[in-house]
Amino acid sequence: MSVVFSGGGTGGHLYPALALAEGLRALRPDLRVVFLGARRGVEARVLPDRGEEHHLLPIRGLDRTGGLAGNLGVPWAVASSLGSVLALFRRLRPELVVVTGGYAGAPAGIVAAALGIPLALQEQNAVPGMTTRLLASRAAQIHLAYPEATERLSTAARARVRLSGNPVTPPSPRDPSEARAVFDLDPGRTTVLVVGGSQGSAALNQGTLQMIRVASLDGPPPYQILWSTGPRHHPEVRRELERSGDPHWVRDVPYIDDMPSALAAADVAVSRAGAMATSEFLAWGMPAILVPLPTAAADHQTRNAEALAEAGCAIHVPEADFQGKDVARRLSELLRDDAALSRMSRAARERGRPHAAREIAAALQRVPPPAGCVSSVPGSRSARIRHTSPLPQGSWRRRRSPRTTRSSRRLGTRGSRCGSALRRWGRW
Repeated sequence: MSVVFSGGGTGGHLYPALALAEGLRALRPDLRVVFLGARRGVEARVLPDRGEEHHLLPIRGLDRTGGLAGNLGVPWAVASSLGSVLALFRRLRPELVVVTGGYAGAPAGIVAAALGIPLALQEQNAVPGMTTRLLASRAAQIHLAYPEATERLSTAARARVRLSGNPVTPPSPRDPSEARAVFDLDPGRTTVLVVGGSQGSAALNQGTLQMIRVASLDGPPPYQILWSTGPRHHPEVRRELERSGDPHWVRDVPYIDDMPSALAAADVAVSRAGAMATSEFLAWGMPAILVPLPTAAADHQTRNAEALAEAGCAIHVPEADFQGKDVARRLSELLRDDAALSRMSRAARERGRPHAAREIAAALQRVPPPAGCVSSVPGSRSARIRHTSPLPQGSWRRRRSPRTTRSSRRLGTRGSRCGSALRRWGRW
């Protein structure tokens, strides 16, 4: 059995694909997983490092600020990527294609729909991305992390929606004092985790520096800070902290590799509102102050923060309002209000889906082959069983007529194969 996972460009689309692949492998050790991504995306570095079978495409996203001149190469990149995916699928014959969003996932989804290969989507944000909206009407399953995203899909697509959450590492019971010791923190002190994404955030860092200066005016506050600044920003943050007396209650690091320990150590988070970070906070039942990235595509981080604030899981602070004095006040008030912390933690756990990867993987196994396909069941004397067999019991292949076979032989060039796929997409 082979499954293609396609999604990337950013870690927020790649890491869900990796988590789902691991979930499926746990259920099907014989599974062959192939990843499709973009040459320009983070997957170009991560997938080789992990030793995953993968193919990188010339696909590129739209430059929203570059105008016409900045996007002249996009049509060629799309057409070339579609042709490459079509050639790969004809050779690989995948039983299922799972798209986790981002511009890197679009070609695989389009070709899968055109060829009648079962397609599943996993959308991380409260606002479905362009790829999800494009493919939703062709998908057999649509897994959402935010129920608010359902409203932005077509009525027909909503029938296939499953509220599954985002695939994150499930929390493991751990003593907070032991987790704090990992970062050389005071084991008995309330801890605030500050993260601005894997690359860090200049705006979040500046606001946090201001907050530290304000909080230090009357001596050390009753909390300590574990702060992931981002590798590029860390030297500047270190210099600014030294100018402020290098407060002992602030532990600044370029990047946190051991995020489970950081989450176990923390009582409250101050963070951007990316889908995977917020899903981890929900799974851990952690109250959060969310500062969305205002330039995120379709302003999806703001929608994420608004949805969680409305659910009582978080406090939404626009970036323009993330100023030192105000943040210090909000944080002090929150940490003094045990009842509010308890309510937010309870609301987060109610909304969290810590076992999403396992649940989505189990659902993907049940995606049936499409009509017109046959299934071969291991151990069965019957080599041709109709498509009523569920996906995990065997592999399917398209039943082709002689005309289809002759037509396939005439598709000599990558461009013609791509054109054929797109024509079939239009008729589907």
